[in-house]
Amino acid sequence: MKCDPEAGGSYPDTPRPAVGAVVFKDDAVLLVQRAKAPAQGMWAIPGGSVRLGETLQEAAEREVLEETGVVIRAGEPVLVFDTIQQDERGIVQYHYVIVDLDADYVSGTPRAADDAADARWVVQDELPHLKVNPATLRLLRDRFSFGKRER
Repeated sequence: MKCDPEAGGSYPDTPRPAVGAVVFKDDAVLLVQRAKAPAQGMWAIPGGSVRLGETLQEAAEREVLEETGVVIRAGEPVLVFDTIQQDERGIVQYHYVIVDLDADYVSGTPRAADDAADARWVVQDELPHLKVNPATLRLLRDRFSFGKRER
């Protein structure tokens, strides 16, 4: 894979660390609809970039608050994965190493902010009707038995 050091914006020269937080309240999970690429329009776990000097937990707590207005207490990692997208020339346009953390709900009502087009509590019966990120679906089903398909 090639990178494009001359291109600005989304073309990185190294992978970028990011976090997500899996937050449940009652029988629902907190999800956001992404407003920007690379997953624009998809529903996913809220989160974003890790800033220099932040722990994963601090980054998750800040990002969830910025995106949704919900206050959380972030815990331990539950999933680590890469998101890599190339442009039509085969040049890496996005490369995130994402660490999803388990988190506890503290307070707040979801509202879309920052780079989220929508934010809300989603019950498992709604998952099949939303365009949910495949990594999010796998995580919710495999780790939390949320949205498991009937066999």
